[in-house]
Amino acid sequence: MPNDPVDVVVVGSGAGGAPMALELARAGFSVVVLEKGAHYQPKDFLHDEILNSRRNFFMPLPWDEPHLWRKGTDQPFARTNEAWTANCVGGGTVHMSGYFYRMKPVDFRLRTTLGEVKGASLADWPIEYKDLAPFYDVAEAELGVSGNAVPHPFLEPRSRNFPLPPLDEHPVAKAIDDAAKGLGWHPLPTARGILSQPYQGRAGCSYCTLCGSYGCEHGAKASTNASVIPRALATGKVTLRPRCMATEVTVDAKGNAKSVIYKDPDGVTQEQSARVVVLSCTAVESARLMLNSVSARFPKGLANGNGLVGKNLVFSSFGQSKATFRVSKSAGKRAWIDSQAPFVNRSLQDFYLMPDARFGFRKGGTLGFMWQHPNPIFAAVGLAKKGKDGVFGKALKDKLREYKDSRILEFEIYGEFLPNPDTLVTVDAKVKDRYGLPVAAITVKRHPVDLTMTKFLVERGEEVLAALEPDALERVGVAGETTILQGGTCRFGKDPAASVLDAECRAHEVKNLYVVDGSFLPSSGGVPLTLTIAANAFRVGAALVRRLKSGGL
Repeated sequence: MPNDPVDVVVVGSGAGGAPMALELARAGFSVVVLEKGAHYQPKDFLHDEILNSRRNFFMPLPWDEPHLWRKGTDQPFARTNEAWTANCVGGGTVHMSGYFYRMKPVDFRLRTTLGEVKGASLADWPIEYKDLAPFYDVAEAELGVSGNAVPHPFLEPRSRNFPLPPLDEHPVAKAIDDAAKGLGWHPLPTARGILSQPYQGRAGCSYCTLCGSYGCEHGAKASTNASVIPRALATGKVTLRPRCMATEVTVDAKGNAKSVIYKDPDGVTQEQSARVVVLSCTAVESARLMLNSVSARFPKGLANGNGLVGKNLVFSSFGQSKATFRVSKSAGKRAWIDSQAPFVNRSLQDFYLMPDARFGFRKGGTLGFMWQHPNPIFAAVGLAKKGKDGVFGKALKDKLREYKDSRILEFEIYGEFLPNPDTLVTVDAKVKDRYGLPVAAITVKRHPVDLTMTKFLVERGEEVLAALEPDALERVGVAGETTILQGGTCRFGKDPAASVLDAECRAHEVKNLYVVDGSFLPSSGGVPLTLTIAANAFRVGAALVRRLKSGGL
């Protein structure tokens, strides 16, 4: 059933889609936002681990809406919910921890900086850091970011500090500072997409400890659901349609995007026509939608004449270690141990780019320090899995008593994930989701340099933890990937033969189709991607407004 045409239809309401809707609406254009998930309200955000982390409140169930996943091209696919972010208004910004770092100038020129890396498909961005910097300012102000930009070797050029002062820190941050400085490094405060004080009608943080994996019932987190979407709706130019699953982007006889076909909450097929179509479903899901949008004009998928849609998928390289401090053994030894403040907010970026390749890599990343997430079921399951045969009965109870008597300080690595031809998204017509659509099939093959880099960064983080003299120090892993941080499947670039999008994130082959989630990224950087996606969406939104007003489409 067709709906009345609008100027722009946006598919997805997270870090990319919401800023686009806001920019277009403020300029007076009519916008429909289609979101496959629910529109949760503050009352829906409960401190319930089973609801949030072990049901389909955010992530779909793998037997309902699977992704297919395999490590290496010679392995079989398995059903999983890997690489889903969140199905709700606001997307992954709703349950994120809100670690907000900017990318650095080097991230925009990785191919030039590193030269050819055998087995990698490196590419420079078609824009420079200076082109995105003003929109980082916009994104930080619109979302509400707290922090303090202190000097360090890889501080990116900034015109101003963060719009909000830093959150209150746990006193262990001072101990981390001393340890890192003692090693000759430069610890820095971690900027957060969390309000340190009331801001633009939203409440400041209540310091409840449950940021990651949970929505914020106070609106203090910089989710687009709490920040950008309400302002977009307030313009009166945006219609938000939750629980509407986009199934196809149609094209006209000239190959221009004509409409988005979607299933409404009742399962009825609807059609939304628009002058412009904007996709922001996540790098995996936007590629899937485009590959499933087959037509006589695009037999290999929408805007996929060069076969690059779905290629060059990147995540964030992941490594982790943790230090355990027994509370009962800390009297008079660790003055900070009794504080229940939730935020450590310390990072290291001394190894963001190495001066040479003596350690087997040059592009590194960021170490972020934090307290272990307090989810009790997660902790119990982890303890039960210890050892070859697991832990049960009294032995497990003893482990849980030790856990209750412990504070666990950990770090995570956000490392460069080198793009390569064998890490990609395709669709598998033999496996369909509950909407009857072929699902995304994800193949991951890690570049060996990634693993060398991640191990090196983990070892440096362990030096900091060891300097704090913990009761135990455990390496969790050095070869993982953070799949909710994803990009690369529709690279932007200057050459239509080597990229899917142009510098404005407009498809080379479909002049009224834009993609503004992480798909545009040629490189993953060494930081979480959310802030960069939002900043780029504000940039692209401003450019699209100019184009529409000038009649350039």
